[in-house]
Amino acid sequence: METRQYTILVVDDEENIRWLYKEELEDEGYRIATAASGEEALALISELKPDLVVMDIKMPGISGVDALIKIKEIDKNIPVILCSAYSDYKQDFSTWASDAYVVKSSNLDELKKAITKVLGEHQP
Repeated sequence: METRQYTILVVDDEENIRWLYKEELEDEGYRIATAASGEEALALISELKPDLVVMDIKMPGISGVDALIKIKEIDKNIPVILCSAYSDYKQDFSTWASDAYVVKSSNLDELKKAITKVLGEHQP
């Protein structure tokens, strides 16, 4: 039986973070698309129909939290994992609409575990 290849949209204003996530997650077998801003992510959502969005919180323009709310308005079934270098956002009520919250690290093990868990919970 062939396993399904999931499409993940990585949204981060830092190019090296987008590149790192893309490389690491493609090695895990995911198809990766990237966006440099919340606005760019929102423009891609309808056309791309990703299985999951991994998004930074602090970005110029639309923040990750505001983009999360808009993504859920477009399609409430698209899971979103928020990533931030700041753990204090975890206590912010507005981040609770996300499916997971991961503190950024150069070691992507926690993010990969969160992706596996969230995709497993959102199986059709």
